[in-house]
Amino acid sequence: MTLRTSDLARVRVRDAMHTGILTTDPSTSLRVVARLMAERRVHAVAVADPDHARRPWGIVDSLDVAAAVAEGEPCTAGEAASGEVITISSDDTLEHAAQLMVRHRRTHLVVVDPASGHPEGVLSSLDVAAAYGG
Repeated sequence: MTLRTSDLARVRVRDAMHTGILTTDPSTSLRVVARLMAERRVHAVAVADPDHARRPWGIVDSLDVAAAVAEGEPCTAGEAASGEVITISSDDTLEHAAQLMVRHRRTHLVVVDPASGHPEGVLSSLDVAAAYGG
């Protein structure tokens, strides 16, 4: 069964997200982060806030790694991380998640527990596509 766009307004983020979140320190070499991504077969790793380890400060995704390779400069996870972390509640809808991804030009959102606000997983644009495609 294929979902219509309007059907994504009824699907919750918790139903499509990946639980757990891989996190690294901002000073970690981007080469180490790339190795972790390849070994775990993920497209993004959260960069921990140096002052609050449980709160992501940035995200390094596969495009950030490709950009660093293209520039030819070794760097750290903190230097390669893309902009601010965009979060979404696991209670929210996939429709809203897709809107956030487009508005902020992000392929990954950090999913937070609605009660505690702590990260509990990641939602990728591929997760949205998979739900939409059925």
